[in-house]
Amino acid sequence: MFLTDGVMPRFVFFTGKGGVGKTSLACATAVSLTDQGKRVLLVSTDPASNIGQVFDTAIGNQITPINNVNGLDALEIDPQAAAEEYRQRIITPVRGLLPEAEIASMTEQLSGSCTTEIAAFDEFTALLADPAATAGYDHVVFDTAPTGHTLRMLSLPGSWTKFLDDGKGDASCLGPLAGLEKHHETYTAAVKALTDPEHTALVLVARAQPGALGEAARTVAELADIGIDATHLIVNAVMPATETSEPLAVAIRAREQKAIANIPAALAGLETLTIPLNPANMVGVPALRSLLATASGQPVATNHTAATVDAATEWPSLSALVDELSGVDHGLVMCMGKGGVGKTTVAVAVALALAARGKDVHLTTTDPAGHFDETMDAGNLTVSRIDPEQAVREYRERVMATKGATLDEPGRAVLAEDLMSPCTEEIAVFERFADAVAQSDTRIVVMDTAPTGHTVLLMDATGSYHREMVRHLAEGEQAVTPLLRLQDGDTTRVIVVALPETTPVLEAEQLTADLARADIHPWAWVVNQSLAAAHPATGLLAMRAAAEPPLIQRVQRQTPRLAVVAMLAQDPATQPLLALGDQQR
Repeated sequence: MFLTDGVMPRFVFFTGKGGVGKTSLACATAVSLTDQGKRVLLVSTDPASNIGQVFDTAIGNQITPINNVNGLDALEIDPQAAAEEYRQRIITPVRGLLPEAEIASMTEQLSGSCTTEIAAFDEFTALLADPAATAGYDHVVFDTAPTGHTLRMLSLPGSWTKFLDDGKGDASCLGPLAGLEKHHETYTAAVKALTDPEHTALVLVARAQPGALGEAARTVAELADIGIDATHLIVNAVMPATETSEPLAVAIRAREQKAIANIPAALAGLETLTIPLNPANMVGVPALRSLLATASGQPVATNHTAATVDAATEWPSLSALVDELSGVDHGLVMCMGKGGVGKTTVAVAVALALAARGKDVHLTTTDPAGHFDETMDAGNLTVSRIDPEQAVREYRERVMATKGATLDEPGRAVLAEDLMSPCTEEIAVFERFADAVAQSDTRIVVMDTAPTGHTVLLMDATGSYHREMVRHLAEGEQAVTPLLRLQDGDTTRVIVVALPETTPVLEAEQLTADLARADIHPWAWVVNQSLAAAHPATGLLAMRAAAEPPLIQRVQRQTPRLAVVAMLAQDPATQPLLALGDQQR
C-alpha cells in the first residue's frame, strides 16, 4: 500500500462518509511523507475542517507552517472567507458605477450557499491546475469533505467546463457565476489533473460497517461517472483480533469481520489496507505517527490495567428526551452534527418512539447520502428523503410547465438552458427543505440533516431566503419563513449529536456557534456510541472509555439537556430503538 511503502503520486485525496477517519489519515500521511524528507502541503476542503485541532495550530485560509513538523504546511479552505473575497472581487469594480440599489441586489445574489461553494471551488481548482501554486511541494494531500459534498466538488470542474462550453455562462445565478468564463482554462486543467491516475490518487476511507462500505461502493460508481477512478480503500479503526478479554470488543469485531467478508463487489478490486483501532484519539504528531505504524503491522499497544469508568456512573438516556418531546403534537426536531456520529440512528429512534406514543410523525433527511428503511413508512410514521436529483428534475419540470408555458420556442429554449445552471440544485433542495419544515405546523417532523458543512450551507440558504422575503414585504406585512421557524425554540428542537472524542466535540461546538449567529440554539445534545456508558472492564475499549468522562462533562456544562447512548454489542442501525438507552437503567 502506497501509504506505507512511500510510492505516491503528487496529488492524493482522502474521501468517504463523514466520521470514518479521513482527517486522521490525511494528517498521518502528510507527516509520514515529511519524515521521508518530502515537502508537503496538506489541504482541507471540508467546510467543517479540523486539521488545526489535530496539530494544535491555528490554520486558516492562508498556507501555514505546522509547528514541529519540518516540511509540512497546511491550508484550510474557509468557504465563508473565500465567499467574502469572491464577493469583493465581483462587486468592487462596479461600486460607484452602479446605483446603490443595484449593488445591494448584487450583494444579495452573492450571499447564498451557491456562492460559497463556487468560491471554495475556485481555490480548490487553482491548487490542481496552477503548477506555480504548489511548485514548492513534492505532494499535496487533500482532506476532503464527507462524500456527498466531495462528489459535488469533484464533479464541478466538469460541470462548469461543460456549462461554459455550451455558452450558458450568462444564465441564471448571474451573481455567483460572474467571472467564471475567465477561469475556463483553469477548470479544464483541473479536470485533466483529477482524471490522470499518474498524478492523482483517490483513497476511499470507510469503517468496517455495512453502511460505510456501501457508501464507499456508491462513491466508486459516482466517481466513475465523472471520469475519476478510485484507486485505494482504507478500512479504518478495525477491532484487533487480540482483543478477546472484553465481550463488547468480541461482539464489535464479529460484526466488523462480517461486514468485511461481505464487502461490496465495487470495492473488491481496489488495493485495500486495514488499520486497527488505536487506544488514543488522533491528536498530535506522536499519535499520527502511531497510526501508520499499526498499518505497517506493528501491534496496537494496549494496557490491560488501564483505568476504568466507575460502574455506578450514569447519564440521562435518549428515552428521557423522547418523553419530553412527546408532550406536544407538532413541531420540528432536527438532528445535526458531523458525519458518522449517528445522526440517522438517533433520528430514526426518536421518530419510531414518538410514533409508538401515538404521535403523527414524518421522518425525513437532507443528507444526499442519507437512506432510511422504507418499510418503516406505516401507521403514524411516514418516511421521505430529499433527493437532490429528483428535486432538481421536478423543479425544472414545474418551471417549464408554468413559466415556460407562456413563452415561444426560443424563449423556452433560453429558459431550459437557464435551468441547467449548477445553482438550480440549491434552489430545488431548499424548496424541499422548506416544505418539510412547513409540515411541522400540523405534525411532528423529525429531520436527519446532512453532515455539518452541508447543514451550515443550508442554514445560509435559509437566511438568504428570509432576507429576500423581508425585502419584498410591504410595510406592515409579515411572513413566516423557514428561518423564523428554526429560531422559534417553542416549535423547533435542534438536537446536536456528537461522539465522546475531542475532535467531534470541538466540531459540534463550532456548529452551535454557527447556529447561534443565526439565532438558532440547540435544545439538547446527544453523546453517541459512548464506551464510558458501556463500562468495558479491560483492554483497548477500557482505555478509550477512560478518556470520555471529561468530554461528556464538558458537553453537559453547555447544554440544557443531555442524553448519552452507550456503545452496544448489537449494531443500533439494525434496531434503532436500542439507542433509546433503556438498557442502561
